[in-house]
Amino acid sequence: MTDSSRRQVTLDEVAERAGVSRSAASRVINNAPHVSKAKREAVQRAVVDLGYVPNATARALATQQVGAVVLAISSDNPQVFADPFFAEVVVGVNAVLEETELELMLLLATSTRGQTRLEQLLRTRQADGVMLMSMHGDDPSAALADNADVPVVFGGCPVNFEPRYYVDADNRGGARLATEHLVAAGRTRIATITGRMDEGAGTARYKGYQEALAVAGLDARRVVHGDFSEDGGSRAMEELLAKHPDLDGVFIASDQMAIGALRVLKDAGKTVPGDVAIVGFNDITSARHTEPPLTTVSQPIQSLGREMARMLLSLIAGEVPTPLILPTRLIQRASA
Repeated sequence: MTDSSRRQVTLDEVAERAGVSRSAASRVINNAPHVSKAKREAVQRAVVDLGYVPNATARALATQQVGAVVLAISSDNPQVFADPFFAEVVVGVNAVLEETELELMLLLATSTRGQTRLEQLLRTRQADGVMLMSMHGDDPSAALADNADVPVVFGGCPVNFEPRYYVDADNRGGARLATEHLVAAGRTRIATITGRMDEGAGTARYKGYQEALAVAGLDARRVVHGDFSEDGGSRAMEELLAKHPDLDGVFIASDQMAIGALRVLKDAGKTVPGDVAIVGFNDITSARHTEPPLTTVSQPIQSLGREMARMLLSLIAGEVPTPLILPTRLIQRASA
């Protein structure tokens, strides 16, 4: 067999032979910093043994690395990193980055200064890559990110466009599951508390609710818009009860909002699920400890973080990954 017809050895094969992660192998091959001596020697031996020839494009990108990636949250809530959802995302991202020599930086693009910092990161190589979450419909960073000078992965799809590289959950399908469960339980006056309607998850979950009720032939006009926060769920539940005191089921677009809604229902003398059945979304840890325990839609939150990090590492290594949609499933507990 001639050299021209021999199959090209892949980076994955080098990493497997060396017993290291793919990203670590890439950093060694491209002489990037922050790689241990043992890993460097193992990869170098594997390269020689297998006859690996680096991809020129990947080499050009990797040699510019600075050793850090950014998880940026575009939110107007300064307490966002205390939200159990984002805390689990960070755990997932960190689990992948621990296998590399890359540092994780967190950026909350809340203030004008934070937004400016994010835009600088997207326009320059002050980080090796950026993961963006919680993009709002009017956020200028969303469009800028898709044509940035650094690799960018979106966590969730923005409202106004579909980015090239993103990881998301099946929000629409999960919301259908939640609403169908309420229908199957015999509820006929089913309301919803949506998430933010300038975020992709908020609009997708609202559409799933509408679709399920349309199929069931039920009214889908018992709607109050929330903001994914516990206090927002309380306010929305108060408004729902004032407008629709006869409601007998509510799909709530996040567990945090559902926790606030449960408190309002209790104060109003409503039993759950006797008077009103409740289904949330996300399956955060505290959903198991509400009174009653919350029926909810589970999305793999830590997996969302892990897959975002893996996709970003692929981009840094010069690859072209495809978008990924993670499955959701209904977790039935006592609230519905």
